[in-house]
Amino acid sequence: MLKTRRIVLALTALLAVSLSACSQDKQEKRMGKVLVAYFSATGTTEGVAQQLAAVTGGDLYKIQPEQPYTEADLDWRNKQSRSSVEMKDRKSRPTIAGKQKNWAEYSIVYVGFPIWWNTCPTIINTFMESYDFQGKTVIPFATSGGSSIKQSCQDLKAAYPAIKWKEGKLLNRPSEEELKTWTKGL
Repeated sequence: MLKTRRIVLALTALLAVSLSACSQDKQEKRMGKVLVAYFSATGTTEGVAQQLAAVTGGDLYKIQPEQPYTEADLDWRNKQSRSSVEMKDRKSRPTIAGKQKNWAEYSIVYVGFPIWWNTCPTIINTFMESYDFQGKTVIPFATSGGSSIKQSCQDLKAAYPAIKWKEGKLLNRPSEEELKTWTKGL
C-alpha cells in the first residue's frame, strides 16, 4: 500500500511538472519572442533597456547612429548642435549602423529612447522605417530629466498608425518590481 502510494505521488508530481512545462511553452509561443531595441546617447536609456531585457527575457538591440554623437552634438542649448538641427527637421533620419538580425523571430518589440525636445529622437524614426512591423506589438519606453512620454507616444502613433502599439511608459530608475508589474499588465 505504501509502495503504491509513493508511485501515485511520483506520477502525480511528474504529471504536474509536465503540464507546467507545456503551459509555459504555450505561453511563450502565444506571447512570442521579445526584443528590447533602444537608442541611448549617454547610457541612461541603455541601463533601463538592460533591466527590461532581464525582466522580459528579451534580446537587446542597440540602435547606434552610424556617426556617434559627441558631447557637443548633444548640447541642446546650442541651436547649431547636431541634435538641435536634427530635432528641428522632422524629416531628419540619422543613419543607423548595422541591422538587427533575426527580425522575423520577434513578435514583441520594446522601443526605448531618451526624450529630446518633448518627443523621441529622429533616429527612432529611422529605426521604425527600417523594419516591417506587421504582426508585431510595439511598446515604447523612455527616460527623461523632466518630460513625460505622452507626446512621444502620440507622435509615434500618428507617424506609424498601422503598427499595433501598446501604452508606453517613462522609466527613470525603475525597480525590478516596477518593470515586472508594468510588463505583466501589458
